[in-house]
Amino acid sequence: MDRDGQGDRLRSFLIGGVLGASAAIATARRRRRRARRGAEPRGLRAFEGAPCYREAVERFERGARESRS
Repeated sequence: MDRDGQGDRLRSFLIGGVLGASAAIATARRRRRRARRGAEPRGLRAFEGAPCYREAVERFERGARESRS
């Protein structure tokens, strides 16, 4: 009887170890992905290099210059 309890504890320990290791690996992968995504511009900064954005800024600046004159 004592032997079965020991086997159950060993099996539980091994399963817990495997689950813990897989969780640690998954967390490390998610952190790596987030680090890569952080290099990309977010929000309006993503559009600053787009031709349509530059065109809108130029129109805005032209309008601001004309209103000053």
